[in-house]
Amino acid sequence: MVLEASRYKVFAGSQGEAIARKICEHLGCPYGQVKIDRFSDGEFAASFDESVRGHSVYLVQSTRPTSDNLMELLLMIDAAKRASAYKVIAVIPYFGWARQDRKDKPRVSIGAKLVANMLQTAGADRIITVDLHADQIQGFFDIPVDHLYGANVLAEHVLAMNLDNLIIASPDVGGSKRASAFAKKIHALSGHDVPMVICYKSRPGYNKIGEMRVLGEVEGKNVVIVDDMADTAGTLCMAAELMKKAGAQSVRAVVSHGILSGNAAERIMKSQLEELAFTDTLAFDPALCPKVQIVSIAEPIARTIRAIQEHRSISEQNIR
Repeated sequence: MVLEASRYKVFAGSQGEAIARKICEHLGCPYGQVKIDRFSDGEFAASFDESVRGHSVYLVQSTRPTSDNLMELLLMIDAAKRASAYKVIAVIPYFGWARQDRKDKPRVSIGAKLVANMLQTAGADRIITVDLHADQIQGFFDIPVDHLYGANVLAEHVLAMNLDNLIIASPDVGGSKRASAFAKKIHALSGHDVPMVICYKSRPGYNKIGEMRVLGEVEGKNVVIVDDMADTAGTLCMAAELMKKAGAQSVRAVVSHGILSGNAAERIMKSQLEELAFTDTLAFDPALCPKVQIVSIAEPIARTIRAIQEHRSISEQNIR
């Protein structure tokens, strides 16, 4: 007899459909049917077109602003709880508002903590997410958080290019830990040590860059810049230009989340970047920017779901 706790279904909101379908393919399970009804004034409601009673329900939705995407997820969580789901797990490939993780000046909100509270109040029993902007955001939750890293699939993508004189770069001092972990992942996969350089930058305001300079030697190197996200892509493009001026043979970038807001795609096309690779945590049409390469994170998420359902360790499966 199949235990109630081992039964599960996967659903998605409007920002999670593409990756959810891939996750279902890896799991070998059907894609669940959820309906979002919209009213003329902009209000909307979520409902499931099939029973979820006694099931572990996985709701795939990136909470990229606008706030409609977060609200969709909250409504789906609430609907699943009211439909007697056994457990409700929010699968949030891209966790929005994560850049608001502390009070960096007087009289500001801590948006990441607020979102964490809302998800728990709605009834989420667990969170699966990819590359939070800051690791400590996990501490904002009082429920389990499975934090996956895009470095695993992106490192394999970089190694497949067979670049000589490879060097890893961090676009700022704050990202040095992330770049160092990526270099270690390259070493673990290839057995070769990879050096690292850091860009120093100052920000006079949100999405604005002041001074930037390279700390380290990049002449004759094939540089791969590592970051958690590309929003306006201003940092990546400026860093690529600096690297080329410093004598780099080529400059590429890998990030977990390809937001590419505003005219970011055009900026990348005009930049010194030869390629920008990111995971499919957010839907993006590659035709908008031919320099973009998309690497799927769906399989690691599917393995995480399977490990949870089978009560196995996630870290021991080399998923993180």
